[in-house]
Amino acid sequence: MIEVRVKDNETLERILKRFKRKVEREGILKEVRRRRHYLKPSEEKRRKRREAEKRRKKKEKRRRQAVSR
Repeated sequence: MIEVRVKDNETLERILKRFKRKVEREGILKEVRRRRHYLKPSEEKRRKRREAEKRRKKKEKRRRQAVSR
């Protein structure tokens, strides 16, 4: 559970902004959207495989760019 401690003389807007930032970092909204519909176990495996492949390609692309510099 996300917890945002209120500091003295802190505006509601500032507190809300910190809360939203923490929610974004934790990936809570992404998780909620993902769980909105049921996925069969086979579809879940397929989704995880695609995400892993996407991460691998992104990492490889960054590595190639760093080498070419």
